[in-house]
Amino acid sequence: MSTTGQLRADLVFEGGGVKGIAFAGAYRELTDRGYQAECVAGTSAGAITAALIAVGYSGAEVEDIALRHTHFKDFEDRTFLDELGRPGQMAEFFIRRGMHSGESFLAWMRRLLASKGKTTFGDLRNPSESDPSRAYRLQVVASDVTARSMLVLPRDAAALGIDDPDELGIAEAVRMSMSIPVFFEPVVVKHRKTGQDHVIVDGGLRSNYPIWLFDAPGFAPPRFPTFGMILVTPDEQSAPGQPADAVHPVMDSDVTFLKAVVSTMLQAHDRFHVDHANFVRTIRIPTLGVGTTEFDISPERSQALFDSGRAAVAKFLDSWDFDAYKQQFRS
Repeated sequence: MSTTGQLRADLVFEGGGVKGIAFAGAYRELTDRGYQAECVAGTSAGAITAALIAVGYSGAEVEDIALRHTHFKDFEDRTFLDELGRPGQMAEFFIRRGMHSGESFLAWMRRLLASKGKTTFGDLRNPSESDPSRAYRLQVVASDVTARSMLVLPRDAAALGIDDPDELGIAEAVRMSMSIPVFFEPVVVKHRKTGQDHVIVDGGLRSNYPIWLFDAPGFAPPRFPTFGMILVTPDEQSAPGQPADAVHPVMDSDVTFLKAVVSTMLQAHDRFHVDHANFVRTIRIPTLGVGTTEFDISPERSQALFDSGRAAVAKFLDSWDFDAYKQQFRS
């Protein structure tokens, strides 16, 4: 196995809700093997992991956060389902456009970032990098429903009327990226110049797996690899491109139906068209039947997901050869 560039890597994480616990195990295995993350990116749950890595959390610390210091059920803060019998409650849901406010998640994310003393993208600048795609250690993908476009934050901050990307809050960007439609309220950002409201939702609607974000242009050989991580069912181990949820919900209510539609939508088009060059640098992590919004996940299932992430990285690295990759795909 080659050692060229082995201990440095860019990391890209796809979305997947609660299943993102597996990314904590993946990162722990990478750090235990001596890898240092350079630039990191993610969508939805992947954006959460990427943000923690970007601000300096170690593999062991991310493990503690995922398995011992996070009560995922708290993220289901306010729900219209609690008071469905009240007149006008369904109308309120359509006004708010989500079952849960996301405020508990936002507060949790802010606390974790503040503990490392990094709260805005200005704290994550890469001053030595001349490539605009690497100007910040972190890139977060969200979907602008108003403009019908993908946002890569912070570099697309101007699309929201924010002239200086350094000013954008990291927690706020991650909150935009993880706004699973129907489940969480979207984030509404008023453009500072036009006054238009931009409705921002889960990045998975536009790009659930942005493996391309840090690639050098053309066939320029990379200084170190980009490792992408996706969440898969057992039948996806040999090829990418199928929906990641193994659980098929019974359509016993309108809400269940809406959530199933959204889950299908979030398996974005780029997940279905992973070419061979990207497939060979993609770490496929089995999700063990855990659902995207399984916020009442048990400690045992959380541990199993974490272990699945570790095992997937170990298996991948045992056969990874960076020199061979460059020779075949970047020369």
